[in-house]
Amino acid sequence: MDAEHSQNYAELTVDRALVRSIMRHAGNPRISVRLWNGDEFWVTEAPPVACLEFRNRRAILKLLTSPATGFGECYSQGLIEVHGDFLAFANEATSAFTNRAHGNYYIDRLGSMLLSLRQNSLYRSKHNVQKHYDLGNEFYRMWLDERMVYTCAYYNTPSASLAEAQVAKLDHVCRKLNLQPGQDVIEAGCGWGALALHMAEFYGVKVSAYNISEPQLAWAREQATVRNLGDRVHFVQDDYRNINQSCDRFVSVGMLEHVGRANYQTLGHVVDRCLKPEGLALIHSIGRSHPRKTDAWIRKYIFPGGHIPSLGEMSAVFEPSRFSVLDIENLRLHYARTCAAWLANFEAVADQVSDRYSEEFVRTWRLYLAGSSAGFKSGTLQLFQVLFARGSNNSVPLTREYQYSGPC
Repeated sequence: MDAEHSQNYAELTVDRALVRSIMRHAGNPRISVRLWNGDEFWVTEAPPVACLEFRNRRAILKLLTSPATGFGECYSQGLIEVHGDFLAFANEATSAFTNRAHGNYYIDRLGSMLLSLRQNSLYRSKHNVQKHYDLGNEFYRMWLDERMVYTCAYYNTPSASLAEAQVAKLDHVCRKLNLQPGQDVIEAGCGWGALALHMAEFYGVKVSAYNISEPQLAWAREQATVRNLGDRVHFVQDDYRNINQSCDRFVSVGMLEHVGRANYQTLGHVVDRCLKPEGLALIHSIGRSHPRKTDAWIRKYIFPGGHIPSLGEMSAVFEPSRFSVLDIENLRLHYARTCAAWLANFEAVADQVSDRYSEEFVRTWRLYLAGSSAGFKSGTLQLFQVLFARGSNNSVPLTREYQYSGPC
């Protein structure tokens, strides 16, 4: 063996050893690994669900030096490629890492507390919203359902489409709130207005819906005009902290993740000053089974300022204002299916998205959607709906029966 071949063999041996070390840290997922020179090997003896290709040695070094964000950055930049079913790869990789990395509860809780010390001020909240939601309504129209619902759907039948499941979710929320015609409802963080419009049109309530995203509000107001609901739905461009009006029902779907843990008690105080004595309130949020820092790559590239709470952390919304928690439901598997449906829609328009933004943008969002679905499927992520009221409210329903027998 000449000197050049000897050196190449030595480098290949080192590269393989480094990759195997990375794979052990990742929980040894059932995948194969292909190096830039065509060398391919299985991580385990089980047949691989996909092939992970390292395009050059830089990818290995980046994974070693930046473990928190390295994989996401390498994939987005094309230093790493996945061959095969991307969602199957995401499910396998997430499951393997979750099974391996149980961590320490107290250390994870401390990390979550320290990260949450940075408050989302009014200015920072607006900046964070612009980073994610102000990408343009046309972008989201490409792959969301026709109502532009960007939260967990509710698959009440096995054959339900994404659009049907989103309507079912809107009804599920309305029924839990026991909406009655003529009631005043406040929605904090209304997105593109789907829930506000649905509540007004099908349940006969009057809604004040708050949001700080100008493009989302423009879409929502246009839909209110088209559906002749302008007299029953008032879309307000303002932060939730400034809400100061009386209501029979208070609802927030998909906003708590952006509030920041340091502001949970503030949100509770907002509900406290608005909710009538016999009112009901509901918060729908992505959550965790135990406290943990939000993924560093997600914070950097997808949801700056975001925090995904455990139920214990969410209690800061309820306990300081002495609210009584009435009902908690976990829709984790519904969100896994929702994100998978979004991913399929996104892949169908990936070329258009690439032309409008960039290929790196497409790869970033592909990883985000697939990783989110895998997170819910593996149990890394949860989806909590929490129904609550004042502790002195004795008019609350005695059973859950009303949640499944209301109007559609």
